[in-house]
Amino acid sequence: MPKASVVNKPTSLKLPAALKEQLEDVAHSAGLSLHAFMIQALADSVQRTRLREAFAQDSMAALRDMKTSGVGYELDDVRAHFSELSSYRKGRQPKPPDLHPSSLG
Repeated sequence: MPKASVVNKPTSLKLPAALKEQLEDVAHSAGLSLHAFMIQALADSVQRTRLREAFAQDSMAALRDMKTSGVGYELDDVRAHFSELSSYRKGRQPKPPDLHPSSLG
């Protein structure tokens, strides 16, 4: 099967001198060329933005579902559960039981 080719589109990016120097230092420390580092940084930024957007959409859907069903989790219960999970992961206590939703009347 032939390998898909990548089409590159040239672009020009004018950077403030101080920022370019910082980018060069970080890229060098990472063992990358400035070009490769900037491509990686831009790709990472796009991925984080898309993940944030998906999280926001999922959150809105969960809120709609909770409002429709009237079933959800009390904030204080969630906070306590995550505190207990943290202690469990640090080996300080047994694993806490799973949270179960309740009627939010």
